[in-house]
Amino acid sequence: MNGRRTVFFVSDSTGITAETIGNSILAQFEGLECDAHRIAFVDTPEKARAAALRIKIVYAQSDERPIVVNTVVDPQLCEIIAESGALVIDVLAPFVGTLELELGMRRSGAINRAHGMVDFGQYEARIDATNYALAHDDGVDLDYSRADVILVGVSRVGKTPTCLYMALHYGVKAANYPLTDEDLEHDTLPRRLEDYRQRLYGLTIEPVRLAQVREARRPGSRYAKLDRCKRELVLADQIFRHERIPSLNTTHTSIEEIGAKIMAHLGIERHMF
Repeated sequence: MNGRRTVFFVSDSTGITAETIGNSILAQFEGLECDAHRIAFVDTPEKARAAALRIKIVYAQSDERPIVVNTVVDPQLCEIIAESGALVIDVLAPFVGTLELELGMRRSGAINRAHGMVDFGQYEARIDATNYALAHDDGVDLDYSRADVILVGVSRVGKTPTCLYMALHYGVKAANYPLTDEDLEHDTLPRRLEDYRQRLYGLTIEPVRLAQVREARRPGSRYAKLDRCKRELVLADQIFRHERIPSLNTTHTSIEEIGAKIMAHLGIERHMF
């Protein structure tokens, strides 16, 4: 055993549960270093086969078989994932004992070691990403050259909290650009975003919910009127469709799921801090 393993956190949802539990357990094995990968939203046979193939390729390139911490519920999908040949651990099973057998080492018994897996460089990256998100909030700074993702949408659709969540938990440099009245007059991408097209992701929301959010922020204002909210959202959607910008409705979606879906769509692979 060389003290290093590739670990996949596989889930039919965001993957946060699998990653949190998996990291807590793996932290019990002192000296073990992990190359971690999160595969979220494995909710169809096609996605399960793609995940299994990805894991199988890693296995073929390594002397040690990968470890999969799995929270997929569907037994059929679990069977497909198991075809990867990896050690697949269901979070409902007593997987500490299973890991002891697989790794050839006993857990140390130490508690609260999960945070110890994050080194100083990772911590600095997270702080840097958070500062970046704050500096590039609501178009304050328009230098997007370092951005991993740029969220686009009208005011109060959830851009800022999503950027901060991805920065704090995944070290993602996320900026956001609020579509202004001037931007909405055209169905084309604002010129300042054209060079960063591949990093763009749109957020939208139901008009009634947007009106409620804006009313809480600016009671009685024109800004919060339902007709204005409807108009802005329609125009923003026209830009997204015309420019083929991927987008997500945030009305009934948690910040955790929004962040996970954005990173999955854009291919941003970061493990949770």
